[in-house]
Amino acid sequence: MFDNLSDKLDKAFHILKGHGKITEVNVAETLKEVRRALLDADVNFKIAKDFTTKVKEKAIGQNVLTTLQPGQLLVKLVKDELTELMGGDVAGVNLSGNPTVILMSGLQGSGKTTFSGKLANYLQTKKGKKPLLVACDIYRPAAIQQLYVVGDSIAVEVYSEPENKNPVEIAQNAIKHAKANGFNVVIVDTAGRLAVDEAMMTEISNVHKAIQPHETLFVVDSMTGQDAVNTAKAFNDRLNFDGVILTKLDGDTRGGAAISIKSVVNKPIKFVGTGEKMEAIDVFYPDRMAERILGMGDVVSLVERAQEQFDEEEARKIQKKIAKNEFGFDDFLSQIQQVKKMGNMKDLVGMIPGASKAMKDVEIEDDAFKHIEAIIHSMTPKERSKPALIDVKRKARIAKGSGTKIEQVNQLMKQFDQMSKMMKMMQGPGGKNMMKMMGNMKGGMPGGMPPGMR
Repeated sequence: MFDNLSDKLDKAFHILKGHGKITEVNVAETLKEVRRALLDADVNFKIAKDFTTKVKEKAIGQNVLTTLQPGQLLVKLVKDELTELMGGDVAGVNLSGNPTVILMSGLQGSGKTTFSGKLANYLQTKKGKKPLLVACDIYRPAAIQQLYVVGDSIAVEVYSEPENKNPVEIAQNAIKHAKANGFNVVIVDTAGRLAVDEAMMTEISNVHKAIQPHETLFVVDSMTGQDAVNTAKAFNDRLNFDGVILTKLDGDTRGGAAISIKSVVNKPIKFVGTGEKMEAIDVFYPDRMAERILGMGDVVSLVERAQEQFDEEEARKIQKKIAKNEFGFDDFLSQIQQVKKMGNMKDLVGMIPGASKAMKDVEIEDDAFKHIEAIIHSMTPKERSKPALIDVKRKARIAKGSGTKIEQVNQLMKQFDQMSKMMKMMQGPGGKNMMKMMGNMKGGMPGGMPPGMR
């Protein structure tokens, strides 16, 4: 995500390296490269030009702070301006209605149906809502069936009328059904086309007028770049939607849509999709995204994801096992499952400051733990509970059973041993203080990233 843009911006800032102060000449040279990087990311030319002009105006004449190098000061100015360009503040979703009616709009192939499910899952698990999914795409083959598959995967009811070809009636009947059956959120999945056309716009406008949604969201594929921005403008002119959903942000996106869509339609990005799983939905934080684009990572989001998977009861059990020297591979496997629930590894690495740059040329597999899991599953229950039993003969059997090499088994055994020793040390007085401090972080870091990481 944004790897190419991040790399080019990093090279642009290197121009200032070694200069004692920011001058109009070296700022202009750097910002010329910044503008070029934005254009390569498919940001609109006028937006890129206005962006660098604003940064230049703020940079010229500023004294370099005693604790900062010129490059760092300019990075901060670019980060602040990027944050503002992408919306400034986080935008919430309006859930005031009873039921709250949310209308999903967008082109075919943008990920609208899948994201309807993700949003339903988010509102159900994070906001305590009882959502109803509504199938109003009456044209695309298997669209209704797809929504049922999505609904089944997250235990959310789907309302449909397969024989009815009037989406306005379907949406209105669905809202009546929701009121009668205790649903407090109705998410209406509408039909899309391969391109903007009058028939689609008229249909969704009619649905919008009939049901008067509390929230109208435009779903767009972030990988389509500037085309996404143009499509958003066309939809906004007819629907006056409330916010944007960017899907497929985990793909090879250049970033142009995320950076410039707010400036064009003056509507905030509310959520982003970062993977195929129903849990792969993130609230869009402009400041955090700006930090990630500039290679600063996103420690706050990383901590929040970890806390979502944190099981206090499980942690207490693990702590007791470590104290008794009974921590085994079954416990290790349990920890791996928690990490996997946090998201794909490439996305998680991108949240660690400096990690994206350090691992730029390293290929990170989506299922980075598959070899480890295969090795552990090839062990007997006794071997998993007492790793000390695993001798050379057992290692050979485990390697054969997991389709790995004995060197990989040895490496895992060594890493497990090192981790066990480290966890044992964490049980000491100093370690307990550290654990207590980390526990106090539960609920997120107020005020964003610590000063030393900004």
